[in-house]
Amino acid sequence: MTLLYSGEGAPADYVEKFKAYWEQVGQHIANLESKISKVTHVYHESIVLSGENGLKVMERLNPSSYQIARERCQCGAVLEATEDKELAEENMDWERCLIMGFMSHKVAKMVTEFYIESSRKRYEHIARKIDDTLKADEVGMLFIREGHMVQFPQDIEVFSVAPPALDEIHRWQRDRSSATEDEPEEGPAPATGPD
Repeated sequence: MTLLYSGEGAPADYVEKFKAYWEQVGQHIANLESKISKVTHVYHESIVLSGENGLKVMERLNPSSYQIARERCQCGAVLEATEDKELAEENMDWERCLIMGFMSHKVAKMVTEFYIESSRKRYEHIARKIDDTLKADEVGMLFIREGHMVQFPQDIEVFSVAPPALDEIHRWQRDRSSATEDEPEEGPAPATGPD
């Protein structure tokens, strides 16, 4: 399922949609479990520890996904160490470099290539971890951000959890982005000449 975050100071209308999203995710998962089987493995991007230690990290990272994962683990699921620490840190560092910008075209191209390569390795590791730990007839649950490039093994059937609130959040983001683009830039008042 799509991993969404809400930081301190997030706009109230976003927070409302964010809460609705996670409630709908919980309902979706419960519905899938009633039709398929109970979740036996939980995977979460940015988590490099398994079991109780990983849950503690998840609680700080994203309390909403933690709540859903915790419920599954209390019913017998296992939280897997999903990421390789070095690969995840390298990938985040390259992403930070890209976000910061302020570099020449040549350097930006190199940083982009490094980011793409580290992303490929990171997502390959996540796919291997799932393949190594999820056995036949078991059900796994993966929390990961949109746009990920994890290529799941062919023998795994994947169900995407995308409740209606996700569309509402996308619409909210587009509307907010459009409103920001339409705002006139503030700057010095135009010169009108001497009085």
